[in-house]
Amino acid sequence: MNKVYSILLAFVALFTIGKSAIAQQQPNILWVLTDDHRYDAIRAFNKMLTGNEMSKLGYVESPNTDRLTKEGTTFINTYCQATGCAPSRASMHYGRYPFRSGVYQFEYHNNNTENSYPHLPEAMEKLGYQTVHFGKLGIRLRTIKNGKAEKANMYQTDIDSRILADEGLTAWGKKWGPKEVNGQKLKEQIKTSVEYFIDEDGKYYYISEELEKENPQFAGMAQEAYDKYDFMRKHSPDHPETVFSPGILAGVSSRPAGKTRDGYYASIFIDFLNNQNENFQVGTKTYKGVDTSKPMFCHIGFDFPHTPVLPPADYRARFQKHTYKVPELDDAEWKKMPEQLKKQVKKSYSNDFSEEEKQKMIQDYYAFCAYGDALVGESVDAFVAYSEKMKQEWMVVFVCGDHGWKLNDHGAVSKFTPWDVDSHNPIVVVSSDKKAFPAGKVVRDFTEFVDIAPTILGAAGAKVNTKEYAYLDGMDMAKVVSKEAPVRDYIVGESHHVTGPRAYIRTKDYCFSMQTRPNTKRGVNMEWALNASYKDLDPALYYTKNDPDEKNNLAFDKEYEKVAKKMKEKLINIVLGDNRAEVNWGKGSNAIGTEVFKSNFAPGAHDYKLKL
Repeated sequence: MNKVYSILLAFVALFTIGKSAIAQQQPNILWVLTDDHRYDAIRAFNKMLTGNEMSKLGYVESPNTDRLTKEGTTFINTYCQATGCAPSRASMHYGRYPFRSGVYQFEYHNNNTENSYPHLPEAMEKLGYQTVHFGKLGIRLRTIKNGKAEKANMYQTDIDSRILADEGLTAWGKKWGPKEVNGQKLKEQIKTSVEYFIDEDGKYYYISEELEKENPQFAGMAQEAYDKYDFMRKHSPDHPETVFSPGILAGVSSRPAGKTRDGYYASIFIDFLNNQNENFQVGTKTYKGVDTSKPMFCHIGFDFPHTPVLPPADYRARFQKHTYKVPELDDAEWKKMPEQLKKQVKKSYSNDFSEEEKQKMIQDYYAFCAYGDALVGESVDAFVAYSEKMKQEWMVVFVCGDHGWKLNDHGAVSKFTPWDVDSHNPIVVVSSDKKAFPAGKVVRDFTEFVDIAPTILGAAGAKVNTKEYAYLDGMDMAKVVSKEAPVRDYIVGESHHVTGPRAYIRTKDYCFSMQTRPNTKRGVNMEWALNASYKDLDPALYYTKNDPDEKNNLAFDKEYEKVAKKMKEKLINIVLGDNRAEVNWGKGSNAIGTEVFKSNFAPGAHDYKLKL
């Protein structure tokens, strides 16, 4: 009996060693994502695309990201699948196009439909990874329990911006219905979300017209913060700027570098790495540190340079020394601009800002990007140092923004449009496996955000080409590097937010976009564009080879009629006819709808081939 028991113990030991060896072969993976980040804020990207390090607008700084491009592989022609935060982030986490996942805009959605598949952290957990998230996630996922929609946790550990706000670990944030302000109880309870700032001494400045009206003792607090931090808020002729206007386009952080939300994301991530098999504190809350028995998959969602654009004082001062060339909207562009895109421009119009205001918003935006670049460097360096100390393989995936941002390009600020400035977001992959991702290599073939999930899963050991992962729409970018993946003639995407339903397709020389239907009601008029007139499609066509800033809409130019027709037909067949899915999720956070509407009149249309 003892002999049998000894053999059994030996077998268990061998199995455990074998399992441990497999785990050690799986690399630690860090995925870094920024927010509203223009690619021209990165010198290395500008050099690759234009031959000049500086943006066409002027001076930028990015030493840490530049270094990553030297150490890894840059996918310089990566494009997002939606030019709004939530749908773009969903496409990355699901590895699926919006027209396949059914997540098109800032909507709550559930994982209980016949069209639901594992998201990236879930699949990584199944592969044996410890999954951890820091910062902004931006995906409104729910799961249905007992007939109600509840929040679904994507990561095993999630240290997000709300936790930091609760702990006062930020310079800016929002609170629902604060009960007191700087120790003083409110006479009248506030029932809305209130914006606030915290100074170096811990004093709160709440920005709420309701607060000041209902609690006169705080009258003038918003004005005090507005003046102290030199805010410039979004405004237009129809909506002149006030201290309570939404969206801060420029100003200075109320706290120094390292003590902002983004600064805490980086330092908390480093605390996580420094606490192996131990707990660590984030304010009053306790979290688990690194589980050394597992490979780790960490995701940092930085908020920079999303509004409020508030660089620390030292960064701001440095960038105020530079004068920028401001993009301007001219009458010729406006006259030929599609109505859907005019709608977005009107909502975030900035062309009538003063020269001083335009300079200010550009200076502060690039200063904020430079500050964020330093935090990216700190995070990556700590991650690589930890992995090498533990003698573990590693991989870093840096994604430059969930989409881009206009700085008066086309006459507006904000995003939501298919123009290159909003949709072009390069990716850098740095790995201890230099064969898979060579140092200093630049890949110019098209890649897309749907490639992120299969790339990370592939590195983790998943057989992404098998039936188990057939739901993924993207490619493993390691296969793109090795030329084992198909070469794309085009990329596609679709956004609904602000502009209304609009899809886009981009080739090396052209970008075409069109309205896909007049409203966003799911499952209704899904094939509207098949019978709509060309004019009703509200088309845009840009010949990017001669018009890189995409100002001259050629959609109705006879010389480009054949190109527009081919691109229109290809786009319709792909996004509307190749296994399109829509779900009536329901209203608000109680997203309990599960009925899936399908359109599949052109199966296989998305074959990456388009000859013009």
